Amino acid sequence: MVEEALSHVAVPAQAPAGRSTDYFGELVFGRNVMRRYLDRETYEALIQTMEHGTPLTREVADGIAAGMKQWAVEHGADHYTHWFQPLTGGTAEKHDSFAEPDGRGGVLEEFSGKLLVQQEPDASSFPNGGIRNTFEARGYSAWDPASPAFIVGSTLCIPTVFIAYTGEALDYKTPLLRSLAAVDRAATEVCRYFDRNVTKVFSYLGWEQEYFLVDEALWAARPDLVLTGRTLMGHESAKNQQLEDHYFGAIPERVIEFMRDLEYESLRLGIPVKTRHNEVAPNQFELAPIYEEANLANDHNQLLMTIMNKIARRHNFRILLHEKPFKGVNGSGKHNNWSLGTDTGVNLLGPGKTPSENLQFITFLVNVMAAVYRHNGLLKASIMSATNAHRLGANEAPPAIISTFLGAQISAVLEKLEASRSDAAITFSAKNMFKMSGISHIPTLMLDNTDRNRTSPFAFTGNRFEFRAVGSSDNCADAMLTLNTAVAEQLTRFKEAVDRHIESGMKKEKAIYEELKKLIRECKPIHFDGNGYSDEWKAEAARRGLDCETSTPLIFDRYLTADSIRMFESTGVLNKVEIEARTEVKWETYTKKIQIEGRVLGDLTMNHIVPIASRYEAMLLDKVYKMAQIGGLDASADIDLLKKIQGHTAAIQTLTIEMIEARKKANRIENARAKAIAYHDTVEVYFEEIRRHIDKLEEIIDDQMWTLPKYRELLFIK
Repeated sequence: MVEEALSHVAVPAQAPAGRSTDYFGELVFGRNVMRRYLDRETYEALIQTMEHGTPLTREVADGIAAGMKQWAVEHGADHYTHWFQPLTGGTAEKHDSFAEPDGRGGVLEEFSGKLLVQQEPDASSFPNGGIRNTFEARGYSAWDPASPAFIVGSTLCIPTVFIAYTGEALDYKTPLLRSLAAVDRAATEVCRYFDRNVTKVFSYLGWEQEYFLVDEALWAARPDLVLTGRTLMGHESAKNQQLEDHYFGAIPERVIEFMRDLEYESLRLGIPVKTRHNEVAPNQFELAPIYEEANLANDHNQLLMTIMNKIARRHNFRILLHEKPFKGVNGSGKHNNWSLGTDTGVNLLGPGKTPSENLQFITFLVNVMAAVYRHNGLLKASIMSATNAHRLGANEAPPAIISTFLGAQISAVLEKLEASRSDAAITFSAKNMFKMSGISHIPTLMLDNTDRNRTSPFAFTGNRFEFRAVGSSDNCADAMLTLNTAVAEQLTRFKEAVDRHIESGMKKEKAIYEELKKLIRECKPIHFDGNGYSDEWKAEAARRGLDCETSTPLIFDRYLTADSIRMFESTGVLNKVEIEARTEVKWETYTKKIQIEGRVLGDLTMNHIVPIASRYEAMLLDKVYKMAQIGGLDASADIDLLKKIQGHTAAIQTLTIEMIEARKKANRIENARAKAIAYHDTVEVYFEEIRRHIDKLEEIIDDQMWTLPKYRELLFIK
């Protein structure tokens, strides 16, 4: 019955047959386009702003706006918008037409530097943590020249920051940009111990976006998927991911058409997508680009999450970005591959070829570890949410305990350094060569200096760290601004300590070695190369003093510790008011998501599940009655089945009523933190127990009567 509703006709991909180089970035106002549409003086002024933060004059802004408008109109745009990232986790846009009245009954296409640089969206209707009241609605969006404008449909989109009338950040981009500036300043100072030519350090990000696809018709028949993004009920399919046959398998034809279409649109928007493949769970896939500077990479990920939804519908799919849409199979993450690089072309997290280069590498590696150790609870808070809490700790997702994986070779180097004299040279083995035994025609393989550890939330992978705990629906900026800020603070402390040694007469190299040895000893608790899923590790992590809290509302407290506030304020990334407001938003968002799930679950149990069970009960009762009328027939099996159905139905009704009462009680709490804790401790606790009874009924009740599409239908694209 469900299958008849599905449309299996693959929609032809929109992607042309030509090479990607022919259309890459064609919808982006990038540097090549700027050269054509801006005069030399205006172009050079804009480049100075992009690369060095030089303020733009009004005259230059007008020239940029004129060239940008001309290019946009030639590409079919008739509106423009300031595209920003409020604390909803998504993006926002208010479209304005280029058309302006000319005073003579007609219109002209106008777009000035003033309109390019600044707009005024309503600040009170977005999450703001109490910074803005309903009667204090004014907020400002301001152009970010470091991220190029682009066209979506017929609208010119201008990436911007979003701030309150009183100056506080109300978005993700503003503190991200501040954190990039902070880590640039701190890292550049440390780099100059090794190379005086370094004048700037960049933070790079390469995200890996995991997602599920489901048929749109099936999605529409599941109110829980439509309203919450995940299935609140559903018995596991007899076959799911246990054979591991989906992972890296042949991509289904309908999906490959969707992927080609998505890649085409992404490349036109300058998103350098590179990799696509099946993920572990059925109907789960991954897309990953080449790494970019963190600000642009983050914008690209937010843009991708928007366009992939539109393109999925074109192919009769729906995208699921929820971290755990299906119970019993892998959830989805967004692995953030993070690194630092200099304007001289050096990857600061890549081992070098000389002792000096390796000392620089170890300096940054150890300082990153120290930053993660000192703020492991805060880093966990930066990736925690009502949705990601379902994913962490199982099915290849890292645990809700932050630790770092280094691998055997790096670990051995740090142990040797800690025990060595201060002027010992640091060396790394060349890549090991591996030859397949007995198969002469297979090429020799080069082995990396580390293995991979999928259970590590923050793993070193050879020339970068992979922050694996970020959720698939998250804005990357939350985790990245926290990480960059922590590293900036730590590098500043390191520089101050080394300088004190130098001022006391110690040689520079010896001073660096002494501080590194001290840091290696201090941050040992964060280093763990073993199985992060094991119960033994949870106990060991607690003994080491790592943050092992699992309650999402309580984890958010980490933002408000004295150390966290001092870190954000000392680096200029967030002030105390902004930190408190963002934490308030996190508590409110958590509460609202659990509240919505509770309402949806209550509606489904009382209006779908219980009536279906009652109808099936009535059918069985009629059968038992008729058997009794005939006489001589054994109805015991049917009577037992009736008792099971009645027991599960009664439990569902009782638990649902109790959950609703708990929700009503929690709703009377005014304090955001206390309300979030109440929802976690007294409301959400009912979800799994109600689900258990529903899933038992799904196994019993006639399949033709069960109105909700089942996992065996949702998880396998036909």
